Amino acid sequence: MTLLPMILYLMIVIIIVSNVEFHSGSGNDTRNTTTTKAEPTYPNHRKLLQHGSCTNRDLSISQSKGSSSGIPQYIVEIVNTCVHGCATSNIHLHCGWFASAKMVNPKTFQRLSYDDCLVNGGRPLKTSQIIRFTYSNSFMYPITLKFADFC
Repeated sequence: MTLLPMILYLMIVIIIVSNVEFHSGSGNDTRNTTTTKAEPTYPNHRKLLQHGSCTNRDLSISQSKGSSSGIPQYIVEIVNTCVHGCATSNIHLHCGWFASAKMVNPKTFQRLSYDDCLVNGGRPLKTSQIIRFTYSNSFMYPITLKFADFC
């Protein structure tokens, strides 16, 4: 049962990465393609693509339960899904009084103060890069984006 959320998440990541490769691939692609009806374009969407901006929607944060014996373990994954090659940096998350019975590498995830945790030591998170860590606690902390620097 605990593998199902992880498998679904990996499938989503594979689809995102495949989509990035498909849209950014070279013109030498020899695969057969079929013509489909063009979807309508929206002026705001086109403007976003032209400027290559990324937003908080391009940062995916997910958690799943890891182990079921002893102190519960939780797996956190943070992914930059921006397709414009933008490396998001200075990622801060809402994390309450985050604590773990198992040591979490502070270069990966560190609580700076109440409800302020820093991801990847503030360093940029490249497109499709995944930051993954596990923590152990009797309950799952709600972890959401607080702020980040988007290019």
